[in-house]
Amino acid sequence: MVEAHAAAHFVISHTFGTARAHIFPSAAGLGAAAADEAAAVIGAAIASAGRARIIIATGNSQLELIAVLTRRVDLNWEAVEVFHMDEYLGLKASDPSSFRYWIRTNVENVSHPAQVHYLAGDADDLEGEIQRYSELLVRAPTDLALVGFGENGHIAFNDPGTADFADPAIVKRVTLDEACLRQQVSEGHFADLDSTPKQALTLTCPALFRAQAWICCVSDARKAKAVRNAFEGPISTACPASIVRTHPNASVYLDRAAAALLRTLPALGARM
Repeated sequence: MVEAHAAAHFVISHTFGTARAHIFPSAAGLGAAAADEAAAVIGAAIASAGRARIIIATGNSQLELIAVLTRRVDLNWEAVEVFHMDEYLGLKASDPSSFRYWIRTNVENVSHPAQVHYLAGDADDLEGEIQRYSELLVRAPTDLALVGFGENGHIAFNDPGTADFADPAIVKRVTLDEACLRQQVSEGHFADLDSTPKQALTLTCPALFRAQAWICCVSDARKAKAVRNAFEGPISTACPASIVRTHPNASVYLDRAAAALLRTLPALGARM
């Protein structure tokens, strides 16, 4: 089914479980379209409750979305609370590879939200930090989660083997698998595997699932296998992103390269 969108034209849309997938020719196009939907969700939450609480993924796949969303003049960022999904253990907030640095640079310093709640991976008392952040998250409903898929199918730092769809925790400490570590290097966040932190704090799968809406941006051929497993494989922690197919209000924005291995879609090349 070919449709039009206010921000751009996507090639095709398809439903996988309850998740809506929209495929665009480029990462820029999918980011602009995702920002339109995110702004609508945030605006509706503010209109209804006087504020919006959102969780933001960090990483290269989110840059186009965040660049558009944070500069929208029709969005009242003074009524928005921001959380992030994960943080490396041991990195200071001033480290350019930390997710606190990413959020501060790409979100807080641009849009000036009412509150940004940072997760401190270098806290002296990690168990206390886990409890503090967990309590902040469950204090009120979460309106929106902006979610990315890792190359190994992770969401936040819930890697295969670590992810638990029934996890009783909200935030937990995890050890990153080799595929995840290699992705951090390939995306330029660290020089090599030796310098990449091996552990992190992460929001769990149920913590992310609490968000009333999910908007996922996934781009690049490196993510194509994860996208295929998420949409066409079993719903399983072997590919944590597959849980998106059970969320009641989820949209996934893909570029052609990320969608290239999907077998249940018509050939994309002729439709571009």
